[in-house]
Amino acid sequence: MDRVRSRESGVKDKGSETTRDSQVSESKDSNIYKELALTVPDNAHGQRLDVFLFSLGLEGGVARAKVQKWIKHGLVTINGRPITKPSFKISHGQEIRVLLPFHEGENKADPISGQLDVVYEDQHILVVNKPAGLTVHPAPGEEGPTLVNFLVYNYPRLAQKDSDRPGIVHRLDKDTSGLMLIALTEQARLKLVQDFSARQVHKEYLALVFGVPAGDEGEIDLPIGRHPRHKTKMAVVKKGGRTALSRYTVVLKDRLGMWSLLRVKIFTGRTHQIRVHLSHLGHPIIGDNVYGGTNFSLLGDRGKSASSLFKRQLLHAWCLGFSHPESGEEMEFTCPPPKDFWRAPLLLKRETQRIVLTGNPGSGKSEVLKCFRKFGVPVFSADEEVAELYQPGGDGWFILRQRFGQEFIAPETGEVDKKKLFAEMVASDSFRREVNALIHPLVEFRLRNFWEKHKRQRVCVAEIPLILEAGWKMDGLILVGVFCPDEQRKQRLLARGWAEQQMAQIESWHWPQADKLRKCHLIIDNSNDLSALEQKVLALSNILKTLRQKRVRHLKKRLDVFYRSASFLEN
Repeated sequence: MDRVRSRESGVKDKGSETTRDSQVSESKDSNIYKELALTVPDNAHGQRLDVFLFSLGLEGGVARAKVQKWIKHGLVTINGRPITKPSFKISHGQEIRVLLPFHEGENKADPISGQLDVVYEDQHILVVNKPAGLTVHPAPGEEGPTLVNFLVYNYPRLAQKDSDRPGIVHRLDKDTSGLMLIALTEQARLKLVQDFSARQVHKEYLALVFGVPAGDEGEIDLPIGRHPRHKTKMAVVKKGGRTALSRYTVVLKDRLGMWSLLRVKIFTGRTHQIRVHLSHLGHPIIGDNVYGGTNFSLLGDRGKSASSLFKRQLLHAWCLGFSHPESGEEMEFTCPPPKDFWRAPLLLKRETQRIVLTGNPGSGKSEVLKCFRKFGVPVFSADEEVAELYQPGGDGWFILRQRFGQEFIAPETGEVDKKKLFAEMVASDSFRREVNALIHPLVEFRLRNFWEKHKRQRVCVAEIPLILEAGWKMDGLILVGVFCPDEQRKQRLLARGWAEQQMAQIESWHWPQADKLRKCHLIIDNSNDLSALEQKVLALSNILKTLRQKRVRHLKKRLDVFYRSASFLEN
């Protein structure tokens, strides 16, 4: 913009009437005007008159409808000629004069005591961290104090401006937290408004969204306008929308694809731009009750907790870069998100700690499982599940009868003849593999149901002796091996009535104890009595708790490093 000047005028207006030569006569309404004179810059050539004036943020920012009203009432002239069509296309170099109406003291915001989180301050500008829940400026239907009320209280010189939005050069939605740039002088305001209009201010946000976008980064270049049916909402529209460009990068994502944390850089400043773009992409911001962000069931078992904790859209303006309006110095500020935003990934990332006990015959896996059950931990036993599957009418019983007829069904009881079945498995390795192929999927299915049933628990324990030998998936599991010296294991099995041949055969179905324990994450020694075992299980429980805490601390540290060191300039 080549030049901008403002002065008060003693011109009066009679209601809304204007003459063709734009002379304004005195009336009893005593409306006072101040005049704004400016020259159309090159980058505004061809724009609509109302769009251009609206982009200047006149009077600290007024609605486009009000700008159109001024034009229609003859308060705008171009090269001395009144223009009453808001759609008039302007040309660079034209002289525009605007008579800005105001009543003495009418639009001034009241100073209200309130604390400001000031990130940076000098005599020209102010950078503040706006909390969620605070509206930027007074508006119809808005109750309670606004950021502007706090500003004019803490900076009385702003209160001298004839505007209800003094110092405001851009806005954040009420429930969006983060960095805002405030102009403390009129010269700074005009320069910053021009920079925002020319897209020379860099703005980057953090958004926690449902689902995970395709690819680690992407661009959304879709026009935004009023929703065709819901006028209070914005939407991606085919006609009549304004250019809107956003780019995102995935910072953190859920391994199940239920949510992700995004960095979003915007190159235009359309109303609700990020919220509209991400919703249109199919990944609305969590907590956004306007653009589809309240379907918390998409978060699985964390949905109920999330619905009670996330009461606003989880969007935070965390990075702001601009040229200082006076010195021209390039400035950049970052601000970590508030507590509610910080806690969100920690809550959503929290998963049930799933423990699997394994070991060779006679090691005492079942005794370890009993200790966990005694301590109130949900437990699962593969051997107990197989016994239940073999009950008359059970899935295992049905499958064996369907595959082998009545051969392994005891005629006197109708139950699976376990001794006969075991003897055949010992005699034929191919038969054993076939039975395992029939029964193991049933046990694995029941295990998945067990994890699902107890997914709200901090920890669950399952005893699965042959998990390694069966080749089951180990993702997300902590494998705990139960150790007992070979000779001691043998003596325990003999005491239970096992024959040496039977022990040798079952032992052959397992990996050697040393090989199995090498695959485990943790090992518990069960070579002593039951009392000592309980103490060791209690110690193991404390280790598992420490691992859970360490996982949370690792995520906190990862987020903290990102929040405090990343910059939009890295992109």
